[in-house]
Amino acid sequence: MPGSRITALGHYQPSRVLTNDDLAGMVDTSDEWIRRRTGIATRRIAAETESVADMATAAAAKALAAAGLAPSDIDLVTVATCTAVDRCPSTAAQVAGRLGIPSAVAYDLNNGCAGFCTALATADHSLRAGAARHALVIGAEKMSDVTDWTDRSTCVLLGDGAGAAVVSAAGHEGIGPVVWGSDPTRADAVRLVGDWRPRFAQEGQTVFRWVTTELPALAREACRRAGLAPSDLAGLVTHQANLRIIESVARQLDLPDHVVVAQDVVDSGNTSAASVPLALAKLTERGELPSGGPVLLMAFGGGMSWAGQVVTCP
Repeated sequence: MPGSRITALGHYQPSRVLTNDDLAGMVDTSDEWIRRRTGIATRRIAAETESVADMATAAAAKALAAAGLAPSDIDLVTVATCTAVDRCPSTAAQVAGRLGIPSAVAYDLNNGCAGFCTALATADHSLRAGAARHALVIGAEKMSDVTDWTDRSTCVLLGDGAGAAVVSAAGHEGIGPVVWGSDPTRADAVRLVGDWRPRFAQEGQTVFRWVTTELPALAREACRRAGLAPSDLAGLVTHQANLRIIESVARQLDLPDHVVVAQDVVDSGNTSAASVPLALAKLTERGELPSGGPVLLMAFGGGMSWAGQVVTCP
């Protein structure tokens, strides 16, 4: 079967920067406490009137322009999000309408923080099957809408933003086989609590232990399915949940010095399904990843769900 590849990336973040010192004025915390436990220094917070669809559209427009494609070239639009307020029409349908994409299939995908990698796999499968030629795959979250600003254990983590990829059919495999799944016995480890105005909650130690013990093996399996060893990678982009987690996974993979490890969590916080495309787009924009180099994407989150694959840098 034909393959697919990422041909262009784009990202968007709100202009408001929320620092650790700002948070220290809101809850009982400090810059030193937050950095030591999470590695986070700042995060971006959307305006009250700025929606998930607004951020998703901005990131997608940049990716579409970078790909040199017209809106009519896009056959599939999918938005990975767990914070969109609108249920119908979907965020993806709103993005398609705003960008002037005339007749693409458009749907939202909610797999928590693993959403973008899951959506990327579903788009890859659609392109391989010949159901589409070009797809927009977007991760967008307004985590500030679901943040309990009185809970210092979670409010220090979260930020807003969006990342997008144009994925196109190709004669070679630019997106490797996906490794994905979930552990329903830990479904409450990361969750949104409540009905129409939910709040983010998690069992921090449960998540930390699961990720640091289970994710390295899943990462190695994703590499194996792509025909690579971790040492062959040019980059590693995991879900940007916590710098300590990222460093632990990278260390267990025994990566050589040349492998670029995304640490966007320091500046952006945890942006859930947006974190992987946001970090990947930034690294690519800054020229820190070589064109054509293999990059492992690995995400995990609510469910407990995971998804990951090796992709070729555009």
